[in-house]
Amino acid sequence: MYNRKMKISIMHKLFLSILAATALALLSMFVIMQWSINRGFLQYLTTLEQDRLEQLAERLEQLYAEQGSWAFLREDPRRWTMRLRLMAEKPDNGEASSLKEKRNAPPFPLPRNARGPRFRFIILDAERTPIFGGPAGTGETNFRPIIHEGKTVGYIGLLSPKHFLNPQQLAFLKQQKFALILAAFGVVLVVVIFSLPLANRLVRPIRAMAAATRDLALGKYDVRVPVSSSDELGWLARDFNEMALTLEKNEKARRQWVADISHELRTPLSVLRGEIEALLEGIRTITPDAIRSLHAEALRLHRLVDDLYQLALSDLGTLTYRKENLDLLEVLRDSLEPYGAEFARKGIALATDISPGLRPVVFADAERMQQLFGNLLDNALKYTDAGGELVIRVSCRDNQATMDFEDYAPGVPDVDLEKLFDRLYRVEGSRSRASGGAGLGLAICRNIVEAHSGSISARPSPLGGVLIRVALPVAGGTL
Repeated sequence: MYNRKMKISIMHKLFLSILAATALALLSMFVIMQWSINRGFLQYLTTLEQDRLEQLAERLEQLYAEQGSWAFLREDPRRWTMRLRLMAEKPDNGEASSLKEKRNAPPFPLPRNARGPRFRFIILDAERTPIFGGPAGTGETNFRPIIHEGKTVGYIGLLSPKHFLNPQQLAFLKQQKFALILAAFGVVLVVVIFSLPLANRLVRPIRAMAAATRDLALGKYDVRVPVSSSDELGWLARDFNEMALTLEKNEKARRQWVADISHELRTPLSVLRGEIEALLEGIRTITPDAIRSLHAEALRLHRLVDDLYQLALSDLGTLTYRKENLDLLEVLRDSLEPYGAEFARKGIALATDISPGLRPVVFADAERMQQLFGNLLDNALKYTDAGGELVIRVSCRDNQATMDFEDYAPGVPDVDLEKLFDRLYRVEGSRSRASGGAGLGLAICRNIVEAHSGSISARPSPLGGVLIRVALPVAGGTL
């Protein structure tokens, strides 16, 4: 036995798979949400300040018109720093705002520890040379032209807000990220709480099936597993139950087969032993009749062993067939010839019903076909009452040659008709061991017919007995 302690159970594998898939999905969601929040928040800030940028651009156009150039910014930048700051903070009131109120207000408010340019806006001249504000981050800036008398005299733009987030904005972003982390841990906790019982529930049918399989391997063929779902596990449980039922039937058939074979062999051996002991003890004298009786029992035993051997070869697939195109009616007539006297001796009429000119050709083994017809004729001879009749009808339709063997009473109950081809099966009553059969003839017939891609069946005969129908495929039509 292998060491199960070193193995990870299916339940834990399933639990870890669910947990890993959830963690991967949460990680992907966290990265996407973080990117979306950062990007969306920055876009939101940019959108809010676009109107202020437009108003500041209009004020700069007015200042340029008044001054005639950008020299006022280059020559005295400190003077205009506060003025531009006031314009950025409240461009609608502009210079009318109180200087004292705005003295400490940052332009587009900056965090105290912010690095880079002191102002969020940048002013360029017509040649895109910076004249106000730092050049850092200009690659991320969209500039708006400043136009005077139909000519572009400069540009103004806002740097990305990510360089100028104030403490409140940074706190908001941290709060959102912290909320995402809490949500992710909450989801993982829920998955851990519910996935383990779920994995256990999903694996429970597999455990039951594994236990049932071990019982089945130990020979407990009556074991069954409950079918609790209609999914693949339910299908597997139903298939397992079907397999167990088949094995149980096969085991019962095997035991019945062994018992029947033992009984069939015991009967002629007991008779032989009794008669030989009687001869040895002088109870019976050695006469031709006594020898014939011993010979008859020996022949009966030989036939039984030979039939068993034929069935065994057929089951193993080693029964040889030398097939060729045969005239089926010719083989049937050759098989009927030796039985004419025996049927007449028992008073059973033997008749054939064959359409004129019909000569079906089958691809078959002549010896096996004679064995098939011989077993069927033996069966009719043994189980038809004296004064009865056997009618053999041959027809050909849909590329199949059909032969019906109809005999007189006694018949067979409908429930027993399908069992006639089972090995060692005999119907109690008139068709019994007293007639001398071992119940193997029709089983051999079925094997022969199936080896020739045909079919054989039994049904009630219109004459009161049993109708055995044999259907064989026609090779190349009829002669």
